[in-house]
This record gives sequence, structure tokens and C-alpha cells, in this order.
Amino acid sequence: MVISYRLEKFEGPLDLLLHLIDKNKVDIYDIPIVEITRQYLEYVNQMEREDLNVVSDFLVMAATLLDIKSKMLLPAEVNEDGEEEDPRAELVARLLEYKRYKRMAGELSDMEELAKGVFYKGPTIPKEVAKYELPVDLDELLDGLTLAKLQRIFNQVMKRQQDKMDPIRSRFGTIEKEPISLEARIMNVMQFARQHRKFRFRQMLKGKEDRLEVVVTFLAILELMKIGKIRLTQEHIFDDMDIETLEEEGEEEELELELDGLEG
Repeated sequence: MVISYRLEKFEGPLDLLLHLIDKNKVDIYDIPIVEITRQYLEYVNQMEREDLNVVSDFLVMAATLLDIKSKMLLPAEVNEDGEEEDPRAELVARLLEYKRYKRMAGELSDMEELAKGVFYKGPTIPKEVAKYELPVDLDELLDGLTLAKLQRIFNQVMKRQQDKMDPIRSRFGTIEKEPISLEARIMNVMQFARQHRKFRFRQMLKGKEDRLEVVVTFLAILELMKIGKIRLTQEHIFDDMDIETLEEEGEEEELELELDGLEG
């Protein structure tokens, strides 16, 4: 059977495949691989005395088509998601990408052809503008400038900058408040309780003058009371609080915290 496209020139194997797909009016996403492979091999057999580099590209694609054809005859492979893999998927992706770039190249070629019919006017500069000279001659300005002079100028600029600064306020820094994690504080309190077994609230607050840290520590104690890890007693109002761990010595269980609404 003589095929009509055997004398045409194609830019590569993908260009030939697109031609066969268009010629047979088939869906690029559902390529009849058997028929397309047959027609492709017929064209390759017609190639005579071509450049070896060109022929090799077409032969590589022929091997790829034969590989896909053989896979189509075997049971379909299943991927990790349980879906059947199409052996043609990678080839379809390459064809779509090539088709997209080919269309873009065609649009650029059309733009180039249209640009040939556009006349560009050469620049015309008025004489007054052409004769314009800068008010400052940099060569003259920098004439005689040495590294020592440049250093003196730099020192003068820095001194003027320092004179503008307030010597007192310039040493002021930015006070930033460190965040206190309730969950971390609960773990610290529980660790303190396991070490001391029985202690007082003020004993645990030694060295902690920050009001926020004291409040978070108190919230941590309340949370540990809630989950039954410690017992808190107070004989009189405003007295110091006695705290005692309810865990057996050596039995350190993981804390199950529910802090929704307490942090943030």
C-alpha cells in the first residue's frame, strides 16, 4: 500500500505522529496504537540516505511505539491508587506538549511576518538636545581626588550623622515580651512536684518576678488539679497553698491535657 505522506518532511518523530493522528482523525487521548505504529513504521521504511542523527530519532520513537504496543497486549498494570495505568499516557503527554510549543512557534512566526510590513521611523534628535552638556563635568569634579581626601569626606559625613543622634535615646532598645506556654509550664510544675512530692506555692515561685509567669503557673496548678495529678490545700484565706502530688513515687504517667480555650 502506497501512503501519501512518505515524501513529506517532518521536524521529528513527534511531528510525524501528530500528522498521523490528524490524518486518521483520532482522539489524541485514545490513540489506536496498533494502526498508528503500522503507519509510522511504513514511513520510517521509506527513509533512504537520510542523516543518521535524524534517522536515529525516528528509530527510537519506533521502538517506543512497539514497546507500548506490546504492553497494550498484556494485562493492565495497576498503580498505588488502584487505577489502571495506560501505557500511552507518557506519549500523549509528550505529544500535547509538542503540539502546544508548535502552535506557539507558529504564532511567533506569524508575528514576525506581520512585523516585516511595519515601518519604523528613525530617531530624530533636535539640535538643541544634541548639543546639551551636563552642568557638572565628572572628570573635572573628581580631578585630584585621592584616597586620603575621600576618607576625610567620609569621616565628615559620618560625624554629621552622629551629631544628629540623641546620645541618650539612641541607646534605647525594644522591649519584647517572651511568650509563656501553658503546656510547657504544666510540665515544669509536674516535674517540680515529682521531685519535691509536697511543697508550697511560694516555694515554686522563687526567682519568678514576672506577673504573667506567676499567673500561668497558677493556671498550670489548676489544670493539674483538674486531671487529678496534684492536691491543693489552704487553711485560711490569703495563706500560702500546700501542694502535694497524687502520683505514686516512681509511677510517672503521661499527662493528658485538654487546653482548648486556655492558650492562644
